[in-house]
Amino acid sequence: MAAILFAVPGTRRAELDIILKEDRIARQSQKIRDAATLGGKVGELFVLVEGSQEAVQTAEEMLAKIGTKLPPAEQEQVLRHMKEEDESASAGMGLFFTE
Repeated sequence: MAAILFAVPGTRRAELDIILKEDRIARQSQKIRDAATLGGKVGELFVLVEGSQEAVQTAEEMLAKIGTKLPPAEQEQVLRHMKEEDESASAGMGLFFTE
């Protein structure tokens, strides 16, 4: 599965929403997180799009107009934080439903 991770200024959220609603991109897995909570800059959003190679390539072309593709080292760190956040949320929900 292909993936792309961008940092997008929060001030461009309306443009981001339009891009993410584009048919081919909308059918892929999308995550938007406040960058500051994951070690990024205040006022930015991290945008992750995962899915087919073609759709991710389209997302990359469109997101490049409003944001910045993260370098591989930073991308790896942010993806690790996102995964930890998701796992923590899943564990918390498991505890919530078992009690």
